[in-house]
Amino acid sequence: MFEPYIAAIRALFGDPIDPIPLHAPWFDQEDEDAVSACVRSTFVSSIGAEISGFEADLAAYTGAAHAVATVNGTAALHTALLLADVRPGDLVITQSFSFIATANAITYTGARPLFIDIDAETLGLSPKALRGFLDNACEVKEGRCIHRASGKRIKACVPMHSFGTCVHMPELVAICKEHHLALIEDAAEALGSTIHDRHAGTWGLIGTLSFNGNKIITCGGGGALLFEDGDLAKKAKHLTTQAKLPHEWAFSHDPVGYNYRMPNLNAALARSQMSKLHGNINAKRDLHERYRTMFADSPWTLHEEPDGVRSNYWLNALLLSDRKERDAFLKESHKRGVLTRPAWEPGHTLPMYTDDIRGDLRTTMDVHDRLVNLPSSVIR
Repeated sequence: MFEPYIAAIRALFGDPIDPIPLHAPWFDQEDEDAVSACVRSTFVSSIGAEISGFEADLAAYTGAAHAVATVNGTAALHTALLLADVRPGDLVITQSFSFIATANAITYTGARPLFIDIDAETLGLSPKALRGFLDNACEVKEGRCIHRASGKRIKACVPMHSFGTCVHMPELVAICKEHHLALIEDAAEALGSTIHDRHAGTWGLIGTLSFNGNKIITCGGGGALLFEDGDLAKKAKHLTTQAKLPHEWAFSHDPVGYNYRMPNLNAALARSQMSKLHGNINAKRDLHERYRTMFADSPWTLHEEPDGVRSNYWLNALLLSDRKERDAFLKESHKRGVLTRPAWEPGHTLPMYTDDIRGDLRTTMDVHDRLVNLPSSVIR
């Protein structure tokens, strides 16, 4: 029953002999020239005009007041949590349905993740589930949100925009404000996605992005933080450059800093890739429409952007009937060289997070057991 669909996917990508990857980067001569020019300049490390240029490009594109580039998206998220004053012993609300970096970044601060369910509509953190948990298990005391059973402070909330489809941010903003939670958006997969025409990553205190090799644009690695608050942006730049105090020759530092700045070489490639972002999004949305036609009469459901959201459709997601059927689809597609993948293993099922606090995660597990990501490279 899978063979016609797998054959149709191969046809979408020109039916090559080689395996069809889940998501391949796309480069052209302009990218090569940008990297070569940076190499010739000799400014290839964490100092150079391409870094500040890329930050300006990102701010202009997303509508953020400020952007700070980092070495990768995980570094950006860790920095954001530190800037939000997340401390050892705190709890940070996030979703179990996410790449492991989201929960890992929380633990880098000494805090622990608190897992809340997702919405089937967005595949991201559910405002309804969040409000239910906060109302039933938590209370606000002296401007702090306290988890009653543990007595721990819940300092922040980190929703993640899965596969480029954005969560219901207006509702989350209201809930976090009511409960005194710092809202940090993990928009690693959502560059170019919007909610009511406002860019993902610009709704909370801080947003984070990723430019890993499989993202909609890439510079090999790379990440960024988005801010409205200029003082926070200055602190981010200081913290991510080993907290080095400006001086013509002296090496003085305060406080403990991190080697998290994006190298100029990566930024040169990132700036070139930015010029392709609009075309990449259009190509991905066109691919999604082809998938919609392909699976229209199938027994399965192609995940669609909800009302008010414009997704970059970084990865297309197909929902099958159950885990057995999902695994059969994965096995058959890989056998035929179509490199589909399941969603990440939910964070709360992994050994380092099995004892962490969680809400009812039934939608998380249902979606995980049925979801397959389809090849989603840009077709030129």
